[in-house]
This record gives sequence, C-alpha cells and structure tokens, in this order.
Amino acid sequence: MFKNILLAFDGSAHAQKAARLAVDLARQYGSGLCVVHAYEPIPDYLGEPFLQEAISKRTEAADLVMEQARALLGELPQVETEVLEGPAAEAILRAADVRKVDLIVMGTRGLGQLSGLLLGSQSQKVLTHAQCPVLLVR
Repeated sequence: MFKNILLAFDGSAHAQKAARLAVDLARQYGSGLCVVHAYEPIPDYLGEPFLQEAISKRTEAADLVMEQARALLGELPQVETEVLEGPAAEAILRAADVRKVDLIVMGTRGLGQLSGLLLGSQSQKVLTHAQCPVLLVR
C-alpha cells in the first residue's frame, strides 16, 4: 500500500511518536522510509565570521536531531535521511514531491515558536497542500 513513507522529524515529543508509528508502518508494508528535518534559513546579512558560525550551529543541531531519529528508528532495511534548509512545511512538501512518497507522517505539534489553534502551523500547511495522504500523530 505505502511504498515510500516520509517522516518529518524535529525532535519534539509528537515527532517521536510519529517516528515510532512510521517505523511500524514501514515494517508492516515493507516500505522505504525517508526521514527529513528542516531548519530555518540563515539570514545573509549576518556577514562573516558570524554567518559561518550560525551555519555551523544550525548544522550541528540538525545532526543531533537526526541522530535522535536514527536511534528511534532502529534497524530498517530502507532508510534515508535528509537535512533541508527552509521553512519546514515547504521543505517537507518539496521533499515529498521529489521523492514521490505515498504517505507523510508527522507530529501535530513541533518545536516551532508559533503554533496554530488546533494543529501546529507547519502540520496544518502540510496537511492542506500535500499531494499524498498525511498522517498526523499526537
């Protein structure tokens, strides 16, 4: 049913629950799993050496989040990970289109500063604009 599953992961409690569910689905259906993490773009106006320092800190933080995801996933035969720069919803939707995924799995609330009234703002955007089914996990 689902050949390619995309897991949007930011390290939040909801994302951790979503990761466990995505792993179960991938095992059940023999699906490939792609884990993506997006971080906000770094403003160009920082200039050197602050720009390089900001890039370094963001990539280190993203690497830690991906390590956390890998630890939750355990052993799966078909797992890919990708760190993306850009607003989370747009990055997730772009990755889903490029990878032609059959299902997006993500938490309802992430680590973003602003949240929607019923759903997190990023999950709401993905749910609204995705071309495939979206499974939101609380």
